[in-house]
Amino acid sequence: MSLGEDDDRRGTDDPYTTMGGTRQTRTRMPEDHGSARPRGTRQGPRASRSMIAAVAVVVLLIAAIAFANRGPGSGPAEGGSEGKEGTPSSGSTAASGEKPVTGKGATGIPSGFARNAQGAQSAATNYTVALGSVDMFKADSRHRIVDSLYTPESAAKLKGPQDTAYSPQFLQKLGLDAEGNAPSGSTFVSRTLPVGAKTESVDADNAKISVWYTGLIGMSGAKSIDPVKTNWGTWTFDLKWVGDDWKIVGDAQKKGPTPVPGDETASSSDEISKAVDEYGGFTYAR
Repeated sequence: MSLGEDDDRRGTDDPYTTMGGTRQTRTRMPEDHGSARPRGTRQGPRASRSMIAAVAVVVLLIAAIAFANRGPGSGPAEGGSEGKEGTPSSGSTAASGEKPVTGKGATGIPSGFARNAQGAQSAATNYTVALGSVDMFKADSRHRIVDSLYTPESAAKLKGPQDTAYSPQFLQKLGLDAEGNAPSGSTFVSRTLPVGAKTESVDADNAKISVWYTGLIGMSGAKSIDPVKTNWGTWTFDLKWVGDDWKIVGDAQKKGPTPVPGDETASSSDEISKAVDEYGGFTYAR
């Protein structure tokens, strides 16, 4: 069979392949026909293609190394890059390479955030986690959290109304006793899971940050009348730079945005309790 006949046959054997069912076109590269190649055929085109491929690989490696070795100050502007009219770009929630969180306070809540938009977002996100935790349902731990996260003036004004809101009657509706404890054999669940953060405004001393979150709350147990449910909301914080960290001056919540629920089957109370015990929470940094 001549070389031309072989090419004609190969062009009609399998022009397409259903890769993953997508009917993508498969490009067939020239094959080495060995002894079928006429004597004297030049190897120039094949050698040129090999050289071009090798150069391309080297260029990509150099670019990758240069990207990996960028300093902290060579990335996007503080707070993440944005598109036109403030629309977040695809990299606005990506890791920046900076590390604004330097430690944790006595409450175990991250502290030492950067004095910029990124640090304010990280502070608000971590504060959302703490303020939505089970520790808020016990007076002692709630007071420690409030004193740690709010300005002294705001904390003093907030603790009294909060104590009234977390009344024994309210706790009883959740299945807790007057001290905020779950009954034996049950697990009380309250977790706030941030989905994203947005800078509403920021300067050297003040910031307004909104955090979109989903949450879990309810009692997991065989006798529970309030099973664990999900909720969605937005938590907006007015922050002030006090001393060496961001502190909350005031905050407000609203419901949503709420996605369409999925069609997953709800797990049993035992599965939920086990998951809560086995999977710890996160701290967040941007």
